[in-house]
Amino acid sequence: MRHLLSKSKYIRGLQCDRALWLDVFHPDLAQYSRETMRKFDRGREFERAFKDLFPDAVDVSAALGRKFDKYAEFTSNELSREGEVNLFEAGFFFDDVLVLADVVHKRADGTLDIYEVKSGSALSDTYRRDAALQHYVISHCQKINSFSIVYNGKLDKSDLSESSDQSEMSDNFKIVNLTAEFAAEHETIARNIAVMKGTISLTSEPDTPTGAHCQTPYECPYQQHCLTGIRDLSLF
Repeated sequence: MRHLLSKSKYIRGLQCDRALWLDVFHPDLAQYSRETMRKFDRGREFERAFKDLFPDAVDVSAALGRKFDKYAEFTSNELSREGEVNLFEAGFFFDDVLVLADVVHKRADGTLDIYEVKSGSALSDTYRRDAALQHYVISHCQKINSFSIVYNGKLDKSDLSESSDQSEMSDNFKIVNLTAEFAAEHETIARNIAVMKGTISLTSEPDTPTGAHCQTPYECPYQQHCLTGIRDLSLF
């Protein structure tokens, strides 16, 4: 089951169509700064600490590694087991998008509680868009009871929508239930995916110029390539 998009590629596509195309066809051109790599490391450490709260979970990534075409089937089989189930990096596939959920808890009634873990100290729009994509995909595969973002630090109350529910598992982990907000985003997400599929279908690199978007919401790893002025990469 080959996928066209993932969480990271979707976020990349929202930032820049050229970066998305390069991410799919020429990921070898990406150059990440040391600070970006340190952020990745901090994020993995925070995620591991939260996952320690689920000691009996099955880690799908440990079982399958980079066999991404197997994740959805493996996850479906695990969720079909009797009783409650906890999974790390559970895979769900819909609309040519594969998402891997950080933590999934299957409740006794068969519905899912999903936790997307972020190490930042506030809920950014990018965190929300990332998690909303997951909600879109997973809701077409399984029934969701709740979908929450787990983050680190104090949250400004103004960042919460009226439908949000904030709770704490400990001093280190803040949880915000954004299920209703994400459900309302499905039409927008479907349109975004359609546009990105169009970008991926191109046989040559888009000619999108560099600009302020190269730094927002993340520093683009393809800036050095784009600044060379080379725009003639193709699949042939």
